[in-house]
Amino acid sequence: MDEAPATAKHGRSERRARGRTDRALDRQMPWRQPVNSYPLLDILSADAVEAIHTASLDILERIGISVLSDSVRELCRRHDAEIMPDGVRVRFDRAMLMAAIATAPPAFTVRARNPARSLRIGDRHLAFATVSGPPNCSDAAGGRRGGTMRDYEKFLRLAQMFNVVHTIGGYPVEPLEVPVPVRHLQAMSSMVRLTDKVPRVYCHTPQRARDALEIIRIAAGVPAEDLDKQTITYAHINTNSPLQLDKAMVEGIALMAKLNQATVITPFTLAGAMAPVTLIGAIAQQNAEALAGIAVSQFSRPGAPVVYGAFTTNVNMKSGAPAFGTPEYAKAALISGQLARRYRLPFRSSNINTANAPDAQSAYEGMMSTWSAITGGVNLLHHAAGWLEGGLCASFEKFVMDAEMLQMFASFLQPETVDAESLGLDAIEEVGPGGHFFASPHTLARYETAFYAPLLSDWRTYGNWQAAGGGDIVQRAAGIVEQAVAAYEEPALEPARAEELAAFVARRTEAGGAPVN
Repeated sequence: MDEAPATAKHGRSERRARGRTDRALDRQMPWRQPVNSYPLLDILSADAVEAIHTASLDILERIGISVLSDSVRELCRRHDAEIMPDGVRVRFDRAMLMAAIATAPPAFTVRARNPARSLRIGDRHLAFATVSGPPNCSDAAGGRRGGTMRDYEKFLRLAQMFNVVHTIGGYPVEPLEVPVPVRHLQAMSSMVRLTDKVPRVYCHTPQRARDALEIIRIAAGVPAEDLDKQTITYAHINTNSPLQLDKAMVEGIALMAKLNQATVITPFTLAGAMAPVTLIGAIAQQNAEALAGIAVSQFSRPGAPVVYGAFTTNVNMKSGAPAFGTPEYAKAALISGQLARRYRLPFRSSNINTANAPDAQSAYEGMMSTWSAITGGVNLLHHAAGWLEGGLCASFEKFVMDAEMLQMFASFLQPETVDAESLGLDAIEEVGPGGHFFASPHTLARYETAFYAPLLSDWRTYGNWQAAGGGDIVQRAAGIVEQAVAAYEEPALEPARAEELAAFVARRTEAGGAPVN
């Protein structure tokens, strides 16, 4: 499953790799999930991690967490959690909590409708997901605007075309012109038709979640009675920090787990706003909220697939606005990875930034986020391609910029072989002092695939770059966007599945979809 047939080999000659956009897609690495075999970075001692763990258990045992669902509170009570006198807050005994969390699997497979695109979550595998959720999008030609179905589907086509994007992390941009009660029907139908990669479910309401699961099930060709026998999708579940599990989110955990579908439990803890201003205090609260959500999943179905999610960052203390890609965010990601490993759970982090344009700030903040996530042992990198403006905008050019960065990480994660051929002693002896290796047989046998060949970066000299028009990275990325969209071909969907899918969406649309919560 590590690798599926690809249309292009990794690596091309340096001549082909010099920043051209006419053959950019030919320079893609083949479809595969990177595997991080390097030692992971532990920035806290084992004792410090245990101190955070103990503080989190203290929070859940002494303070508790509000669970805004009657049915899920009852589920917790049946598993020996204590309902507090206010009737909403739930306290978890630490031994009971840890026993529940221990039933969650350390890794699992999510089957895509195209089995070659199935994903392993855990086991040091990495999966890169699209941006999801922005109400706005932008590109060099049209500027910033509210999202439309046309923009939404264009992002889906990009996601399908780039091998380094492994999963559709949600709606890359909201199609705002589609009425909310039926938006999920149209958006999910497009997602499973235009891509054959693993899709994500939203749990905004139980009905929307059930509709989305049905659409994914039909496209994947899974009989209704077999839905709980294999995992074909996942949902991101955000806690409402501080210390609250909203009705839709927590019922989504229970529903997804009951059906053996994966949940990614992710507190959104902003240090100084929705969590203590100290980073360690914010992480202790994040950990408590995550553990509570993970426990609910295991109460619903022991062994249900679940991911430890982290989204702790700081705020701008002058404005109160979230800040992303900061040193604090990077440290929080690394510490969260240590905590996920302590619980033997897959780990989710994000590639995020606070920039308002696809510029240098967006690149270095995104690199800060992604580097810390990967060295911290991330398994699912959410918002990996396209995030801009603190999550309020999805950028087509940033999508391509991120694809380049993700490919570079994927290449970096390929371990080096040390043997007689790679050491090249015969070549060194043959060339001798003062020579060069350009014409060496050792070089000539390997030069086409020796090094990473970029999608987007321009390696020409200044003179050659200027003579070709001197276009910047945004212009080059815009060209690659249009190239990818032009080359896109819709992945085949069996006619019977397509017919069943269209009938389901039409029937649910005629019924009014899912009412606004």
